[in-house]
Formats: sequence, structure tokens, C-alpha cells
Amino acid sequence: MKRTFLAVLAAAASLVAHAGALDDFLAFNAATKSATARFEQQVFDRSGKAVETATGTFAFSRPGKFRWTYDKPLKQVLVADGAKLWIHDADLNQVTVKRIDKAVSATPAALLAGKDDITRVFTLRDAGEQDGLTWVLATPKEKDTGFESVRIGMKGKTLAAMELADSLGGRTRLAFVDLKPNATVAPATFTFTPPKGADVMDDSK
Repeated sequence: MKRTFLAVLAAAASLVAHAGALDDFLAFNAATKSATARFEQQVFDRSGKAVETATGTFAFSRPGKFRWTYDKPLKQVLVADGAKLWIHDADLNQVTVKRIDKAVSATPAALLAGKDDITRVFTLRDAGEQDGLTWVLATPKEKDTGFESVRIGMKGKTLAAMELADSLGGRTRLAFVDLKPNATVAPATFTFTPPKGADVMDDSK
């Protein structure tokens, strides 16, 4: 789940059906400085079989801050404070700390909460219409990111889904529910203190 988000955790239309599709996504990205939502995640193997499902909530605030909480089936929290990324596996009471620039600079998370201009990190193009959504394909410019591309699904001018294609032929799809662009998010949302007794592995040095 951890790798799914990082090599998955943050964002449109057919040129024929929706002129200016890529412009719509870029406009959404530029105008949305923060957001909250619930999400439903499905992981598919290379044959297309669903092998994992999960649900949870997320919030982000640019630049570089987000909180991604998995509620089911396993409890896991990922918190980025702009400098570091904290990953807490509740079942193991284990915390991993990473430098955010190393962890998310060229991952799907950068599409939502990244510090950089996304066109510097990803090549973007229109990707047609499917499942009632219009899509943009984002391909990382860096090599060895652990994934091949991210599709960004838009419903009108609102972010509705993201789909990651990994380097092994699998896919992870995130459907966003009740997304609230530019929501007010308390600063404490993006802070994390390891629970008492947690095993902390700090790779942020």
C-alpha cells in the first residue's frame, strides 16, 4: 500500500468531445491550492484482476503538504510537511521518514501537491474518454520512477480519478469522492508525531 501511493499518492479530456481538455486540467491544477476528499482504491494485476481494495481520506496544501489516510483494510497514514514524508503503519507501529523531494518529486503525489511546475516533471497529453470521464496521460520525464504513467480523470472541470500504470504491468486506480477544491485545511493536518513505542526508521538525512 505504501509503494502503491508513492509509486501511486496527487491529477482530462478528449480533444473531440472536450476541446481544451489538457487546458482544463492545467487550469484545475493552477487554481487548486488545497483540497480534501475521500477515496476508493483498487489495485489490478497485469491480467486485469482486482487484487486489493482500500478506502480512506486525503488532504493536500501546496507546496508539498499532504495527508493520506488509509482506513480499510489496513490502517496507514502518510503525512508530508513540505520537507519530510512520514509513513506510519499502524498494525506494525512502524514509522518511516523520507525527504519529500526524494520521495514524491516524480510520483503521482507530485501531480496534486508537488512544489514544481508539473510540466517540468511530466509530459502531458490528452488521452480520450472512458468510463464517463475524460483523461489526460502524464508520463514522468525521469527514469526509474517505478511506474510508467498516470492517467488523470476529470468529470467536467473537477478531478475525479487517477490511474497508475506500474512498470510490472499492474494498475492502481483511485476514485475521488466529495472532493472539495481550496478547502480550508488546519495546519496541524500536516504534522506528525510518532506514536509512543513506534519503531522509527529515518531515511531523511
